[in-house]
Amino acid sequence: MALIRTLLLSVLLISLFSCNDTNENIPDESEHEGHPKLILTKKGVKEIRAQLGNIPIFDNTLKEVKEDIDAEIKLGIDTPIPKDYSGGYTHDRHKRNMVVMQKAGVLYQILDNEKYAKYVKDMLMQYEDMYKTLPVHPKTRSYARGKLFWQCLNDSNWLVYVSQAYDCIYNYLTEEERNKLETNLFKPFADYISIENPQFYNRVHNHSTWGNAAVGMIGLVMDDDELIERALYGIKDLEMDKTAKDDDGGYINKDGKAGFLANIEEPFSPDGYYNEGPYYQRYAMYPFLIFAEGLHNVRPDVKIFEYKDGVLLKSINALLNLSDADGDFFPLNDGQKGMSYYTSALVTAVDISYHFGGQDPGLLSIAKLQNKVLLDDSGLAVALGIKEGLEKPFEKKSINLTDGPNGTQGGVGILRNQGIEVVFKYAAQGSSHGHYDKLSYSLYERGDEVIQDYGLARFVNIEQKGGGNYLKENKTWAKQTIAHNTVTQNETSHFNAKFEIGSKYHPELHYFSSENETVQVASAIDTHAYLGTEMLRTMAVIKDEDFEKPYVLDIMRVTSNKANQYDFPYYFLGQVLQTNFEHKTPETLKPLGTKNGYQHLFLEGSAKAQSDNSKLSWLNKGKFYTLTTVTSNADNLLFTRIGANDPEFNLRREAALLLRRKNVKNTTFVSTIEAHGGYSPVTESAVNSNSSIAHLKVVLDNADYTAIVITNVDGVSKLFITANTKQGKGTKHKLTINNESYEWSGSYYFK
Repeated sequence: MALIRTLLLSVLLISLFSCNDTNENIPDESEHEGHPKLILTKKGVKEIRAQLGNIPIFDNTLKEVKEDIDAEIKLGIDTPIPKDYSGGYTHDRHKRNMVVMQKAGVLYQILDNEKYAKYVKDMLMQYEDMYKTLPVHPKTRSYARGKLFWQCLNDSNWLVYVSQAYDCIYNYLTEEERNKLETNLFKPFADYISIENPQFYNRVHNHSTWGNAAVGMIGLVMDDDELIERALYGIKDLEMDKTAKDDDGGYINKDGKAGFLANIEEPFSPDGYYNEGPYYQRYAMYPFLIFAEGLHNVRPDVKIFEYKDGVLLKSINALLNLSDADGDFFPLNDGQKGMSYYTSALVTAVDISYHFGGQDPGLLSIAKLQNKVLLDDSGLAVALGIKEGLEKPFEKKSINLTDGPNGTQGGVGILRNQGIEVVFKYAAQGSSHGHYDKLSYSLYERGDEVIQDYGLARFVNIEQKGGGNYLKENKTWAKQTIAHNTVTQNETSHFNAKFEIGSKYHPELHYFSSENETVQVASAIDTHAYLGTEMLRTMAVIKDEDFEKPYVLDIMRVTSNKANQYDFPYYFLGQVLQTNFEHKTPETLKPLGTKNGYQHLFLEGSAKAQSDNSKLSWLNKGKFYTLTTVTSNADNLLFTRIGANDPEFNLRREAALLLRRKNVKNTTFVSTIEAHGGYSPVTESAVNSNSSIAHLKVVLDNADYTAIVITNVDGVSKLFITANTKQGKGTKHKLTINNESYEWSGSYYFK
């Protein structure tokens, strides 16, 4: 009987420890019943296991992750001594390792297979052995060098991911193994990126957000209250060099605020717009949301998803609205084109937003397009919602997103109508990633750029191009005003391209109107980009029954206390078809200027305007476009192309038509841009390839009003009037133009 009782007890113990290593030194799970608790939870694991095989998008994601990690396990573990910049082998290997460990930890929990836990454990022990004697990274470019990577930012990335892996295998490890990892790896790692690098950690910036999340997440796993407090509130009583600059030229700790909560409070507006722009918001959303989820699960007392009126969840909606019809984020400030909501960070954002933000069915439609989910509690919620057919289209309409912590520092207005999207930027500087382009815009049609914003000058993670980091042309070209579709005065950038000056000022919203489906308008004013000069820009997307598609009306009113030269570029993409002016082409290409971005523009053609309307038509991706702009015979029209003084070919060779006005104090640039017709290379047929606008005329332009008459080829005229001073929905207006009286309420008139 004793033998039978012993055998039964053995079977029972094997059953109890089926999720753990059978090593006799492994403690009973009840001793640490809170793990996993960070992102995956014990309750979530139980529900996931119960649903496996019955939730297609989750099952498919799990299958892909398993295949990926199984292949990595076969390759073996490699933790090389760090030596490379971004794009180099050691950099990419350690970056890959952090993701692999996080995924393997999740697989251990969901599949109950200890090979994944052992893999994570073995790799962590190699890192523990390495880190004890690891020097600072040999590459010296960064203001805050890491140890595994050339900058603390990437070290923080690593710890954010590895914290999740550690949580998943916590109960697989013995107490001795945990103590070894925490004493020799995790605690020193957290101290290094924070206490030993306060210039990186103790400020408001997306870099610091990653650092705060890294310290906080490992603190949550380890139940280390000091690390959690350091993550939330920064390092206390710290004297720092407030004149030091980071890698991007931004000043460090200039206001003394730091910590995760400060990084929510300062960069986000109440609407959820992130001041560095959507590209960096996308990058920062992962640490923001993954640490927030960890706080929600482990420290619900912080009420993180309620902080600042729930701005973290609001920010996801804002970010999704800052994408074009294809899901690509608008490249405001330092933004790389092609970054989209298909990136893994946005899978995290969509799933967490759905799970914690009220289960908006519109998010499910984006999750279906992403075709993957997180392998955790929030991913399960999304998978179940899709399985039950709850998704609805995520509708992107015209929207105005304020900038600044209180929503009082300008913003970004997006006008949308039947596939036409105007992105009107009147935001604040955007921290160290900001560009000097007040009141600039870009134009899209159904996901295709028509009038472009250049974005950043960088080949991210491509080692051959400056180690994958920002190129010098980012400052000499991409940040300069002439690189954008706005006014450059006297060949000098806004604020003289001085970060300290630009950070003090921002444009002001004049008005934004999107209620009318026929006419949608954004208008803003800037008085600081140039001393003594005021710029008021009003942009409208007009849906007129006499036109095939909505067209854009652009009014830029410039008033100054002295005569200036004004340059107004249109960075069109595509092939020139026709102009209504004759231009001369030089025999030898020369730069347009010597500095402030002009040194990077070749002059390819020049002309004097030959009528009161100058026209340019072009073809791009099978669609026709026409620019019509009001001109006088004193205006110069210059064809330019990016690429001068660029011996390393770091810049894209793209074109612009630049309208130049010399020696004038006050002037108004008025243009329309039409999208019309199309061309099929299959049928070789061109449809509606000509402009429908016969004439564009300014019939009134004074301090109070600007009025434009748009006449089409059939002789039908429409009048658009914008109020330059008194505006608002209830404001009443009455004026006479050419003996005709007009009365209306609101900020604009169109009929």
